[in-house]
Amino acid sequence: MIKTILIGCMLACAPAVGPVAAQTFPERPVRFIVPNPPGGSNDATARALAQALSEIWAHGIVIDNRAGAGGNIGTQAAATATPDGYTYLLTPPGPMTINPSLHKKLPFDPQKDFVPIALLATVPIVLIINPKVPASNLRELVALAKEQEGAMNFASSGVGSTHHLAAVLFSKMANIRLQHVPYRGAAPAMNDLIAGHVPILFDNLPTVIPHVQSGTARAIAVASPQRLPSLPAIPTFAEAGMADFEASSWFGLFAPSGTPANIVAKVTADVQKTLARPDVRKTLEDMGEQVGALTDAAFASFVKKEAEKWAEVVRISGASVAE
Repeated sequence: MIKTILIGCMLACAPAVGPVAAQTFPERPVRFIVPNPPGGSNDATARALAQALSEIWAHGIVIDNRAGAGGNIGTQAAATATPDGYTYLLTPPGPMTINPSLHKKLPFDPQKDFVPIALLATVPIVLIINPKVPASNLRELVALAKEQEGAMNFASSGVGSTHHLAAVLFSKMANIRLQHVPYRGAAPAMNDLIAGHVPILFDNLPTVIPHVQSGTARAIAVASPQRLPSLPAIPTFAEAGMADFEASSWFGLFAPSGTPANIVAKVTADVQKTLARPDVRKTLEDMGEQVGALTDAAFASFVKKEAEKWAEVVRISGASVAE
């Protein structure tokens, strides 16, 4: 009887490990795995978020760039990390929504191996052309492509990239045929568009703006629901006559599956506080990004819909990556 009472007292007095862990989290530096090289938009977004969160947590955040294989290397590293709340994946859409359809086999399962935390930011994609192309709007560009009967090219940052698949989706919806010219990255694709070697390119807003402003590229339409403050004269695809066409890149935060739910809840709340800060919002907006507003189940639903959307586009394109 005495032994039973003692055990009961011990259990009653034992600390609630989960809640206490969340209250004291973090007790050491946190790691953000970024599946891209330093210097890109995803890396810049990760560093902006890390700077602000470190002020809340009073601990540093290490940015661990693990580039390669279309984001698969870094994503696999995050999927296999110890789910103790100290490692997260901060990624663009590719590994989560495109690569599952592009690759026959992945070393991770986006649905099973991760817990979606928050959509941090979206980056609108813009359709641009070389200024010498005789088209001043979307209708004229589509008509020109139909006249050339499949001879018109478009550049992309690589097979299966968001930019490639945005062009494929555009071709399907416009009922035109375009020839794909893939490049190893957005920079060489942009260089050849400016040089006139390829007439069409879909690219992220931050990359497009300086070229549109300098006149070395002409913006035709923005693939966002509303016009963009940085390109106020450029219509949306809907305004230009192609309803329901939307394409964007985005950056999201994920935790490895098994991460304690109370820590995930704290991280989610702290990320929301961070994204609400005017200085953080300005930093992201100055980079051409639109601050995200989805967390938890809403973000998970968004990722699922994105995966379904791009799976169909990948199927249409016939794109695949040799393993």
